[in-house]
Amino acid sequence: MDDIVKQAMAKWPNVPYCYGWLALDARGTWRMRDEAAQRAGAPGDKLTNAALVGFIARNYLSDERGCWYFQNGPQRVYINLETTPFVARTDPAQGLVLHTGQPLGAPEEAFMTDAGGIVLRAGQTVAQVDDRDAAQLLQAFELDGRPAADEDVMAWLEGGAGDLALRWQDRRIAVGRLTADEVPARFGFVRQPTP
Repeated sequence: MDDIVKQAMAKWPNVPYCYGWLALDARGTWRMRDEAAQRAGAPGDKLTNAALVGFIARNYLSDERGCWYFQNGPQRVYINLETTPFVARTDPAQGLVLHTGQPLGAPEEAFMTDAGGIVLRAGQTVAQVDDRDAAQLLQAFELDGRPAADEDVMAWLEGGAGDLALRWQDRRIAVGRLTADEVPARFGFVRQPTP
């Protein structure tokens, strides 16, 4: 957390929390949701200012309820999550990188959702893979110890037999099935925080 944020929290400890104004989409983009976007159920405007995006990423935390927020000075701005608290992208140099710029680390668990999303857990971090990078990661999938074609993965996802695994950095990680709606409860986070 930035020092300026800590100082603001000490100076103004009782600022009301903010809900619904900030979102993280499935591609790891922060979105500002003004009143019109909230009323319409729209995703909101993409935040593109590098300094602001970096400030949010450095001050991105979760509370005891599993609700994620951005500590904006003395105010908590709770974040609506389209998928998971983090979004991972593939990177030739670092492997898997979070939307915050931090490396994901070695995945310990992998799941595919009924919507085709790939969800990874490394330590306490849960991230869905950006759909633009999913095809690259799918190349590392195996079914019953053999490289899995896209058709094999789709058949498995629809209930087909076999052991699906992700081969990542000389490790074999079993892939489980989850519905998209089961992901928050499985990993202990809230997609739409409320007061």
